[in-house]
Amino acid sequence: MIGIVDYGMGNLRSVENALKALQAEALISDDPAVLSKCEKIILPGVGAFGDCIDNLKKRGLDTFVRQCIEKEVPLLGICVGMQMLFEESEEKGRHEGIGYFKGRIVRFQTDLPVPQIGWNELELKDIPLKSRLSEKPFVYYVHSYHAAGYEENDLAGWSFYGDVRVPGLFMRGHVMAAQFHPEKSAADGLSVLNYFLREFV
Repeated sequence: MIGIVDYGMGNLRSVENALKALQAEALISDDPAVLSKCEKIILPGVGAFGDCIDNLKKRGLDTFVRQCIEKEVPLLGICVGMQMLFEESEEKGRHEGIGYFKGRIVRFQTDLPVPQIGWNELELKDIPLKSRLSEKPFVYYVHSYHAAGYEENDLAGWSFYGDVRVPGLFMRGHVMAAQFHPEKSAADGLSVLNYFLREFV
């Protein structure tokens, strides 16, 4: 069973529908006791970092996420769910994150339109996931902020928005984190989710 963390924000149904398309059993819950019985956890996210982390804390779900990390429960963060796994964000003030990944979330510095909305090619390091995707995978982004100051060893994949290298995918230990939306990224996105479901750790 895959647990989808419900903290009042996030594209819960889109993630759930993508998992159903992959014939995976999933549940949506804001109860740590229910989620703790799941084999793997997905932390989705849509909206502003501060609002998301506040909602997570109000429900005690930040503690649950930290416990998942400590217990090495496979965890996937998506979009703002990914961003919250970093140390802090500068979005609308300074907000502290969960701090699993080193780095902070900063606003795009580009002459291109912000937010970045659309499809970009995902370039991957030589990792097992690469062979599961098409030769030139494209994934769907919707964001105004991105990770910076991260550990290069944690970075698994990236895209370019103009001349800005956008960190798209992080992997370390039992944690995967995608800035793009795999649930909205067609066949390659489903392949990313399928890798998390059936192969990741």
